[in-house]
Amino acid sequence: MQPQTHLFFPGLTENRIVLAALFAWIIAQGIKIVSGIIKEKRFDFKWIIGTGGMPSAHSAGVSALATGVGMNAGFNSAIFATAAIFSLVIMFDAQSVRRMAGHQAEILNRISEDLYYKHEVKPERLRELIGHTPVEVFMGALLGILIGILVTTV
Repeated sequence: MQPQTHLFFPGLTENRIVLAALFAWIIAQGIKIVSGIIKEKRFDFKWIIGTGGMPSAHSAGVSALATGVGMNAGFNSAIFATAAIFSLVIMFDAQSVRRMAGHQAEILNRISEDLYYKHEVKPERLRELIGHTPVEVFMGALLGILIGILVTTV
């Protein structure tokens, strides 16, 4: 097979699979930003790059990636199997490991506050919302699959 001699950025911007993953991530993150503005009646820059919340941008991105690969290379291909397993690992991590780390941060923050109010320690707040609930992961995956289908078939 002859190697492609395309330039990096033009080739990247024409890659519908990459575009599907990026669009899914951006749309999921955008939903969280709009939702935050509606709920809080203010804008917080942290919502642009933050993790956690509905829907999971991680799940949306990797699901769109796997869907795009499946649509392009076939759902019985080795590359789809790789993308699908990669997606499952990312989604499992988002709703288990990172979520548990968030729960631990919440508990440590309460302990730090208790110590601070007794004037024994000045706490440094830990980030609590770093993972996702299973519903957030599912909704992100569903969004990613839909975007993956739309972007790779249009």
